[in-house]
Amino acid sequence: MLSQLTSGEPRQLRKKRFLGELHTFPNGTMPIGRLDEKSEGLLLMTTDGKLADYINTTGIEKEYWVQLDGFITAKPISQMEKGVSIGLFGEKYTTKYCQVNLMETHPILPPPDSRLRIGVHRPTSWIRVILTEGKFRQIRKMTAAVGYPTVRLIRVRIGQIGLGTMMTGDVNPVLDLPFQFFGSKSGEKS
Repeated sequence: MLSQLTSGEPRQLRKKRFLGELHTFPNGTMPIGRLDEKSEGLLLMTTDGKLADYINTTGIEKEYWVQLDGFITAKPISQMEKGVSIGLFGEKYTTKYCQVNLMETHPILPPPDSRLRIGVHRPTSWIRVILTEGKFRQIRKMTAAVGYPTVRLIRVRIGQIGLGTMMTGDVNPVLDLPFQFFGSKSGEKS
């Protein structure tokens, strides 16, 4: 599913799925941040452009569970935490400090999309990543840069709002949250 309500392109309307299929959202609703088509998890929607800008630009934590192709070791985890060089719109970009931890137990999740072919070639491992930025396909680029391509990516938290028991396709209204609810900047080394 694409992180947009609909499309003006007839071809996309025939071949893709959109957020508008899940719920009748009020006019002016927009996603706060995006998830790429192969990613899963929490996506906040709002009609408040100032709130969207605040969450996208002020270092609010976003937490992801990431399944990797292969068993990751301590060295590439440390490299990702300190920042790695990734391509971003034709330029090199070094990611900011983030938190990366190996998940000792695999999370209990609904089955992945069968098209992902997870575990077909090699065993996999899981990491938890907490970012305060969100560049285009950043986590996928970071894990590839250290030699462990992402095979499944799930956003589980934005600020203090988490997935909880929500399932694929669930829409839960959250009304009138103050900006402070999302927390302050964190995750950066002083």
